[in-house]
Amino acid sequence: MNSIWVQFQAEFMTILTDGGMLMVPLTMLALTIYYTAFKLYFFFSEHSFYKVSREDLYKLVSKPDSADGELRTMIDYTQSDEIEGTEQLKSRFAEINSTYLSEVDSKRSYLLTLVTTAPLMGLLGTVMGMLTTFGGLATSAGGNTVDQIAAGISEALITTQTGLIIAIPAYVMATVIQKRRNEMESCLTTVEALTVQMYEKKTNQG
Repeated sequence: MNSIWVQFQAEFMTILTDGGMLMVPLTMLALTIYYTAFKLYFFFSEHSFYKVSREDLYKLVSKPDSADGELRTMIDYTQSDEIEGTEQLKSRFAEINSTYLSEVDSKRSYLLTLVTTAPLMGLLGTVMGMLTTFGGLATSAGGNTVDQIAAGISEALITTQTGLIIAIPAYVMATVIQKRRNEMESCLTTVEALTVQMYEKKTNQG
């Protein structure tokens, strides 16, 4: 196991060195991207109330005592006796939506911006590598020319590959995050619709 780790470190350092000066900011960018992505992923793991089915939501809204956790808190907050009118009820749901979804939306937008930056930074590395290659072609130092051309091509290919390797999985994660965000929004919308319907029915009967 130790030998595999040592080999991985050696190969990583080789790639980091051969990729040129842009490999350091690419590494920093990758760490930021995946830190943000996993933070959003664990956000949905911590707030998993959105996985409740519509049928169960109807039962929980009708009988709040059977609910627990965040759903219980949400239902109690939106079925409080202090609520006066449908507008105030909808205002409370807007507050709940903002609490859960605004943070997700802002962080996902930030994540997508970073994901878009990764291949562009890799492309910049490609341009810099090709400039090194052309510089080697312009010289006439024999063996040094070949080494300089090889170094330029290596830098061009490594940075492009690294940018794509960073961006593609991160984009997949961003898609999964968007799917869960939509599921959470659907859950909140369902709870709101059921609660408003029950409130209006109760008001009309009163």
